[in-house]
This record gives sequence, C-alpha cells and structure tokens, in this order.
Amino acid sequence: MGTFLKIKSLGLTALMLLAVSCSGRHSVDVEPTDPAILYMGRILVTDSTAPTFTYPGTTAMLNFEGNGIAMAASPGSGQFMVEVDSMAPFKINFTPSDSLITLADSLADGPHSLRVTYAIEGYEKHPEFRGFTITGDNAKLLPAPQRPGLKIEFIGNSITCGYGTEADSGDIHFSYDTENHTLSYAYLTARALDADFNIVARSGIGMYRSYGGPREGTPAERMPVEYDRTLIYNPSHYWNHRSFRPDIICINLGTNDTSLDNYDIELFETAYKKFLAHLHILQPQAKIVLLTGPMLHGQALDDVKASLDRLAEGNDNVYRFDLSEQTGELGYGADYHPSAAQAAKNAGELTTYLRTLIP
Repeated sequence: MGTFLKIKSLGLTALMLLAVSCSGRHSVDVEPTDPAILYMGRILVTDSTAPTFTYPGTTAMLNFEGNGIAMAASPGSGQFMVEVDSMAPFKINFTPSDSLITLADSLADGPHSLRVTYAIEGYEKHPEFRGFTITGDNAKLLPAPQRPGLKIEFIGNSITCGYGTEADSGDIHFSYDTENHTLSYAYLTARALDADFNIVARSGIGMYRSYGGPREGTPAERMPVEYDRTLIYNPSHYWNHRSFRPDIICINLGTNDTSLDNYDIELFETAYKKFLAHLHILQPQAKIVLLTGPMLHGQALDDVKASLDRLAEGNDNVYRFDLSEQTGELGYGADYHPSAAQAAKNAGELTTYLRTLIP
C-alpha cells in the first residue's frame, strides 16, 4: 500500500523538477487536456484556460504505470476525494498555497488507476484541473478508463451537494471541511449504478424561490436560471447540452422553495412545469424523476408531493419517487442536513428504484 503526503506550492514547474531530482526517477507530465483523462461533470475548456468547473462531483479519472502520482490544480481550489486503485478514499485540500499535491508514492510496479472527485461547491473558489505528474522508472500514462454507458444527471440543492455530511451533529454549522459530495445520495447512487454522471446543484437554490427569499420568489437566483450555464453564477459560458445526453434526470428541489413556511405552491408548480418543458426540449430521450428530499416534512412535504404528482400525471417520461424523510435516528449533518448514514439510506432507495427504469 502506498504512502500519501502533501507537497506545498513552490511554483508548479519547480516542484516537478524538485520531485524528480530528489527521487532520481523518471517522470511523465500529463496535460489536463490529455484525452487519456476521463472527465465527468460540467467543465469549461478553452484555449486560454485549464479545465475549469464549479459543481461538486466533477471527476477526473486516469490509468497509469509508475510508483507515484501527483495532481496539479489552481491554488485555493479546495477539497477533493482521491481513490488510488482499491485503497480507501482520502481527502486532499488545495489551499491558497498549494498548487501540486502528491497523491501516492511507493506504489508497486504495474498498472494503477486514479479517480479524483471534487467534494465541495466551488463557485467561490474557481477550481481548475492543471494536470498530473507520474513518477517512477516505468512511468507512463495508459489508455483512458472506459466511459460508463449509463448517464444520469442530478439537479438539486444542498442535499445533492453533500452539505454537512461529515459533521457529527446538526448543531454544527456549515463549512467546506464537512461538505463531502462523495457521501451524498446522488454520488452513491451514481457509483452503485456505475453511471457517468453530471451534478447541477447549489446549496440554498430552489425552483422558484431560493432559501429565505420572498414568498413571490427569487427570479434571478433559482435553478431554471442557472441550469443552462456551464459554471454557476457565470452567464458567460452556456452549457452544450448535446455533450451530455442523460438517460435519467433526477430533480430534487422544493426544500428551499418551501423554506420558513413562506411559499406559494402554485408559483412553485408553475415554475416546475415550465422547467420540465425546457428539459423535454433539451433532452427528449431522458426519463425524468421528480424527487422529494429527506428534509421536507409536515405540510410542506404534503404540498410538494401533491404538486409533483400532478406534474408527473400524464407527462410522458416523467416519474415520481420520494426519498424517505429523515427522523434523526441516523443522526444529522451540519445545520440538520442529512447525515452520511441518511444519505446512504436514500441512495439505496433511489438506486433500487432507478434500476426499474433502466432497460
């Protein structure tokens, strides 16, 4: 099993040279646009910038031979979860002083696999993938992993992001240190189904009204406004929907629309209906699943369920599923969001249901 360590930023080129000179080993630099890297998620790639992204769950995967591998990213990119071969996943954090982090060293000879997943919401951090460095006498990049055939898109809020899933108590307030998308119901479902997946989610967002907004809605800040953008809150780059054709789209919205019991369910349903029509035009092949989330309860849950039932009735390729409501038996994440255990329970439920929709 390899030894894992962190290298602080001294300048990317200097660090790579230093790593090679100290080890006396061969190294191979992998550009972030190399076709042998398999990416998942909404990523902006231009001639002048490295692959840029904002949504949690954005993933880079590659195969290689060598005894070690390091990852480069823009300083301050934040937290990623790393999987090397079958070793236990671990978290790394690109602070403002980090540009290169060693992910594994002293690996055995032979082929290895790497999967790196963005664990947080990066709209404030502007993260970038800047490539990898493979080290070892036999260092080389191998052909890209095979892209999964099943494609799923998850549209949602903090629950889909994995907000607070690493917190031990609902009394703990949000921080990036306790957000981990790889513990969310969405990520766990995608992995269980071996799916290529895209996440379009933001904490606090709603279909017609984001958290704490006025009863009449927040027209400028809601999912239908952000959905067509590659990077959230950035209208400069629109997402090419033809580049990802999901077989299934799961929508988990309504918790923030009904927040603080200050909502108009008719406005919610009208906005939702319009968004569904938009999705049907963009992705006519997709089966769309309307979800209720585990934080909904009481009258709000009843209202959202009834609304989604009406939207699904007689609507081709639209389906309904309710994630089980959290009761506290499985604990709470930060700010009384789903715990890791609750998210795992919901993932199991959704995985079982989605299997019924897969031919």
